[in-house]
Amino acid sequence: MKSGKPFQVAPGSKVRLKDIDAGFTDQHESRKDAAEEIEQHRQKLLELQELLYADRRYSLLICLQAMDTGGKDGAINHILGAMNPQGCRVIGFRQPSVEELAHDFLWRIHQAAPAHGSVAIFNRSHYEDVLAVRVHNLVPRAVWSGRYDQINAFEQNLVENNTLILKFFLHISKQEQLSRFKERLDDPHKQWKISESDYQERKYWDDYMAAYEDALSRCSTPHAPWFIIPSNHKWYRNLAISRIVVEQLEQLDLKFPAPSVDLKRIRREYHSAKQK
Repeated sequence: MKSGKPFQVAPGSKVRLKDIDAGFTDQHESRKDAAEEIEQHRQKLLELQELLYADRRYSLLICLQAMDTGGKDGAINHILGAMNPQGCRVIGFRQPSVEELAHDFLWRIHQAAPAHGSVAIFNRSHYEDVLAVRVHNLVPRAVWSGRYDQINAFEQNLVENNTLILKFFLHISKQEQLSRFKERLDDPHKQWKISESDYQERKYWDDYMAAYEDALSRCSTPHAPWFIIPSNHKWYRNLAISRIVVEQLEQLDLKFPAPSVDLKRIRREYHSAKQK
């Protein structure tokens, strides 16, 4: 598989989602074809997370955005679920509470940012404030249009404090979304996920695409890039995301810290105790 570069939104470029094939699978033909590589990435993620935790110089923030049924939960379960939960937490941002609305829109986000040595995964994120808020006219245009620069400044601040930020838009087609809705209708184990708003939101598909294009174009920066992941095929989504996360973590040159104790003394005590 290629590196994450083909999926990365170049800073300053204009995204056109209709020109990006949501069914792209590179040279891979099937889930079976990709299974071994996905598992290799999962094992590598676990190793790198242990290094991140021990190194304690950096943190990792992963933002997942998608249309309904886009696969955020699936990506977390199948790929990011390979990480040790002691050092990794998932935060789902729903409608803000009364307390949260009394602060600026980034207040609740900053509180959820990962500490050094840990991983935070945002299932939806601060980008909802330039997506759903925009599409449904929840605040005036003058308000949400100023948030792109605020988001970029916020993410720059996190990066300057050693947070690696990776943002993934899970790109599915409108027809694929409809197929996944049908799967939910037909599968008793998935019917609990169905809500009337799922179908109502489809009326705003074009508006959401325009909002996503602006967010992806204006907020993919060298310090906090956006990756557009073809996600019509769930297995390829898993392959692409795991590959990118591994590549980016490896670039941090993480190291185990030096021991904080006198190993020679402890070895002597061990051998002495063993002889008794």
